[in-house]
Amino acid sequence: MTTGENWRRAATFDYPEWIPCGAGFSPITWRTYREELDRVHLDHPRLFPGFVPGANGYYDEMPAVHRQGERFRDNWGCVWYNAHEGLEGQVVESPLADWDRLADYRAPDPLTQFERGEEPRDWEQTARDVEQARAAGGLVGGSGERLFDRLYFLRGFENLMMDFATDDPHLPALLDILEQYETVLIDKWLSLGVEVMGFHTDIGTQRGLMISPAKFRQYLKPLFTRLFQRCHAGGALVALSSDGCLLEIVDDLVDCGVTTHDPQLRANTLPGIVQAYKGKLCANVDLDRQGFPFMTPEEIREQVREVVGEMAAPEGGLMVSGSVWGEDVPLSNIVALVEALEEFCF
Repeated sequence: MTTGENWRRAATFDYPEWIPCGAGFSPITWRTYREELDRVHLDHPRLFPGFVPGANGYYDEMPAVHRQGERFRDNWGCVWYNAHEGLEGQVVESPLADWDRLADYRAPDPLTQFERGEEPRDWEQTARDVEQARAAGGLVGGSGERLFDRLYFLRGFENLMMDFATDDPHLPALLDILEQYETVLIDKWLSLGVEVMGFHTDIGTQRGLMISPAKFRQYLKPLFTRLFQRCHAGGALVALSSDGCLLEIVDDLVDCGVTTHDPQLRANTLPGIVQAYKGKLCANVDLDRQGFPFMTPEEIREQVREVVGEMAAPEGGLMVSGSVWGEDVPLSNIVALVEALEEFCF
């Protein structure tokens, strides 16, 4: 079974051969460990197939908004500031902080521009990359970029929270800007024959949603449903990434057409994930990245064992991911993480 086929089977409860799993590392983690992290990847080719040492370029140069002290205006007009080298900064100036600017605002063209950077999109190269992945048996995916987080980038976080709380009459127009952009982007990816569309939409805190479930259902669920069902109509599954505790709206995510979601272990707890997701929505369980700097290698191994022990089923519905998002995670813990993923998921 190919990697792509196994992923699809796990996502759709169709009896995969193994539990899809992976580990990801931030730019600052790469810069901290450099060749040592290369060696970890080379020592675990099943977890990191086709890895090329140094290919990400993070040793010498950070990507936009990951450079400490940088102020950067992206193609949406948002100004970012970074206070910590190698981690993503945050938006400090929002182009629609004042509703008076809404009438004249124009989103970037997804057919020619990325979120950041001056280089134009090269869809011909993207099409070649898609075909290369398909020929290799890998997962053929496209990026639907950001959803809810795009809204608070554009309005500013506090402004957007007040907009939802007061049912501001400008909200439908703001949501329409996002939907138009996403529709063009989705259709382009679908034209390339992708099998899964990924979206990012951080909407949770450590304790619950940023807005009430009622407001989610009023404003965001209809938008998500239209976008995600468009993906399904074009033959693509939907992988949603959203940090924080989303236990209150898991059933809504299923209704919208989400195929997989990555609940964070610390925010949602393992019992919470078992109750809300198991047998209902494929959970790509995001291991406790906040604990990685402080745990022992054995504790990391035990965490992976517990997640697999509680969530795994022959029919699928489970994926496991570990994100190392800083320079303070000991290399021994990184090794323990990848070894545990291989031990319990393969």
